Amino acid sequence: MSSETQKILVVGGAGYIGSHVVKTLRDAGKFPVVFDNMSSGLQENLLRGIPFILGDTLKPEQLKAAMKGVDSIIHMAALKAAGESMAEPEKYAENNISGTINLLNAATAAKVKYFVFSSSAAVYGEPLYLPLDESHPTAPMNFYGHTKLAIENLLRWYSQLKGLRFSSLRYFNAAGYDVDGELNGLEHEPNNLLPIVMETIVGRRKKVEVFGTDYDTRDGSCIRDYIHVSDLADAHLKALDYLKHENQDLVINLGTSNGLSVLEIMQIAREVSGQEFNYTLGPRRAGDPAVVLAKADLAAKLLNWKPKHSDASTLLETTLRAYQHSS
Repeated sequence: MSSETQKILVVGGAGYIGSHVVKTLRDAGKFPVVFDNMSSGLQENLLRGIPFILGDTLKPEQLKAAMKGVDSIIHMAALKAAGESMAEPEKYAENNISGTINLLNAATAAKVKYFVFSSSAAVYGEPLYLPLDESHPTAPMNFYGHTKLAIENLLRWYSQLKGLRFSSLRYFNAAGYDVDGELNGLEHEPNNLLPIVMETIVGRRKKVEVFGTDYDTRDGSCIRDYIHVSDLADAHLKALDYLKHENQDLVINLGTSNGLSVLEIMQIAREVSGQEFNYTLGPRRAGDPAVVLAKADLAAKLLNWKPKHSDASTLLETTLRAYQHSS
């Protein structure tokens, strides 16, 4: 198999972000293969013509069988609810950390060269300064963030000892849906603000709860850095190309450096949908920083990557379209 037709195994490729990455790879003429246990992946996210392997990272023999012809892995399979990770750390340790160890062992045994990992801004913890750059100390505030940081540390060792080149992409808040409208698979039981707002608009929820309106921000509500999932997907493609051409490991933030507050999101959602919806203003949640913003200069410099779809209107409009499509 020539280098141009080498397969890219997308682990977790039937998930929300994973399916967008698969689409981006396909559209760039690459050869993605989806590996997913479908615990949170969706059948409708499996794109026609893309090979699919039903498999689990907790089953090493399934991973071993999936490595044939693979030269790159994009790893996006993880449990990701921060609150649940604090209540059930053993579940997160097994799925996220043990599953990744199995994947790394299968990859290095099969002489896979490149590994792109979906990490998270959760590795940083409480911001000591803003915007957060890649040199910011890592002190996760939840066990989910700990699993991501543990995996980053594993990747450094596997790079050093096994020659596996890796790119660790620290996402900020992934949001939005495929700008072309091809992917509309909705996450089950979402924990993020935009899907919760949309569920309320289309009548699946009674109301949105706003946690905290007394922060030291422009309108008193929390500010977060939202990055469109199509922009995230583009960064995975660019990160893979970087590994192949530069043969250097990479740890970078993916964000916009522009924050949107909870109340701003609610207002833009009203404008985009033309609908009022119920919401309540409640007390702060434990562990919610007032502001989280990325410094993504390194991604711009090394990958020539700039968000193209992460403006508030596109984020809200594409999410609303996906919800209306399935309602």
